[in-house]
Amino acid sequence: MRGSKTNSTKTNKENECHSSAHSVAQQVEVKQGFFAVDGFPNTIGAVDCTHIAIKAPSLNEFNYVNRKGFHSINVQIISDAQKNLLNVVARWPGGTHDSFILQNSNVGLRLEEGAVQDGWLIGDRGYPLKPWLMTPLTNPVTAQERAYNAAHSRTRSIVERTIGTLKGRWLCLSSAGGALQYTPEKACNIVMACCVLHNMAIKHGIPLVQEDQPDETMPDAPPFQPPNALAVQRRMEIIQRFRD
Repeated sequence: MRGSKTNSTKTNKENECHSSAHSVAQQVEVKQGFFAVDGFPNTIGAVDCTHIAIKAPSLNEFNYVNRKGFHSINVQIISDAQKNLLNVVARWPGGTHDSFILQNSNVGLRLEEGAVQDGWLIGDRGYPLKPWLMTPLTNPVTAQERAYNAAHSRTRSIVERTIGTLKGRWLCLSSAGGALQYTPEKACNIVMACCVLHNMAIKHGIPLVQEDQPDETMPDAPPFQPPNALAVQRRMEIIQRFRD
């Protein structure tokens, strides 16, 4: 099956990395950084996936064909408001859906178990609404709902810019650099190394020589099952924070 665990390139332990363990103070700092963007509360990270083109592998080749028809690794990125990478998962073939990667990552599993009670990730419509994952409204009607969507969009766009900076700094990860001519396993290791160096560059203020590289836009995914009542209630509580 496309996107099944047997088609991942390595184990979670080998291909999922986190920034240093967050203390309560560090988590508060991350939330404050996101809130300063446009008033979106309690955000512990912005999540998105990006496709890194690779040559067609000799094994399970079909699993690596993404929705735009080229072979890739689908890499999950979670960033803070300063473009630091809080979590990276580089282990899934390009045919794997973004939401599947999150729900099977260490972060997704921990959040599903209730590891964080007073915060959530923000993601685009490629993810289902969860109590720990806030997504935009599909059809906002009221002024408050539109204000929520606008704040969500401006806040979540940080992860898109983070990916653009990552690919601008390391052109081998962008379409400008062509496809990585390595096995999927080695390509994943290259991605992880670039992400570690990205965080070092952000920490030390190393300027970006190349411009940010635009990311591949994937076609819309099929609709998800209706969210549970707690997720809907939590999003409504956030919506009510915005003035009409």
